[in-house]
Amino acid sequence: MLWSALTIAGGVALAVIPAASVSIAARLFDPAGQGLVAVAVLVAMFVGQLAFAILVESRLSSVGTGRRVVFPRWLAIVGIGVAVILAAMPPSPWMLAIGLPVLVAALEVGRGVSIAEHLDQRELIASVCVGGGALIGVLLGLVHSRWAVAALVIGIAVACVVRAMPVPHTASPADERVRGWVVADTALTGVVLPLVSVLILGALGPIDTVRFTAISTVSGLLAIPLNFMRVRLLKAHSTLDIVVTSTAVAAAVVVLLIANLAGAFGWVFGSAWDPAVLTIPLLIACAWRAASLLTTVPFAALRRAGAARLVTVLRGVVSLLTFGLAVTGVWFGSMIGASGMFPGSLFGALIGLLLAELGSAALYAAAQRRFGDSERFAG
Repeated sequence: MLWSALTIAGGVALAVIPAASVSIAARLFDPAGQGLVAVAVLVAMFVGQLAFAILVESRLSSVGTGRRVVFPRWLAIVGIGVAVILAAMPPSPWMLAIGLPVLVAALEVGRGVSIAEHLDQRELIASVCVGGGALIGVLLGLVHSRWAVAALVIGIAVACVVRAMPVPHTASPADERVRGWVVADTALTGVVLPLVSVLILGALGPIDTVRFTAISTVSGLLAIPLNFMRVRLLKAHSTLDIVVTSTAVAAAVVVLLIANLAGAFGWVFGSAWDPAVLTIPLLIACAWRAASLLTTVPFAALRRAGAARLVTVLRGVVSLLTFGLAVTGVWFGSMIGASGMFPGSLFGALIGLLLAELGSAALYAAAQRRFGDSERFAG
């Protein structure tokens, strides 16, 4: 249990990369560059989810195999190469936007492998490297140093080296039918937030886009224990992992609220974060993320049962629901935003995301009860 808790805590390092990127961009680039990086952060998270689905989740979801995974050496080399290029070049929002998807993909896959294979000590070292680089990068960004980006990406490069160390097993072959369904449903789900950010950029401008990315990033800290639970449950059901994750999510919400009241996020994101107007959206975003607890357990059960096709169908429905409610929320929120109490458009978008997550939980639970043991929807 101790190593599980440490591994969950180490996930903070991955979660701070988006926040650190936005923070550095706020100090080094103009508003247009900041908006570009804000969108690129969410795109990078989407690419990372796809890479995880292709290289890790598809193997963990392939019934009848050993379900063993490794961190591909080629991905480590590509990640290190991109990091070296970004470190050597002068800071550029376009270069950072292009490089972030590759770096986040390497981080997502590397961490996912460590969690699935219980490589806890190795993961702790890698997390310290990523977190240390991000912290130094943010500090350098505060003084507008050109080396801020270099510090950020060098930490990622070192983590890739650590995670690429040899392991005594080989990766299990993925069922190609299962892989296709897994990648499809990951794409359907993961594309929603980038699309919402592009919608906000076009409708409301770069400032609200940066705010939305900042809120998504901060509340995304709750995804650390949730992703841990998801990976572990894909291998086997564990009441202990569910309890540990639920406790960690509750503790993380308290920490985020205290940090917000203390002004920590204003220090990280600069003028883009105003506690007076973003506290209510942050509360809603935390509720949205925490609601994933209700979704993950039936989702993982369906995955373990081999119901890959069913999960993809459900993901498609959920994605349409999520995007539709988010768009409606932006439109409705813009109507009430004139009150000046908070950025109404962001408030509405986050309410839409919360309602969609609650609806998804009910949908997955119903599907598990009805089709969980059915062969009809297997991959």
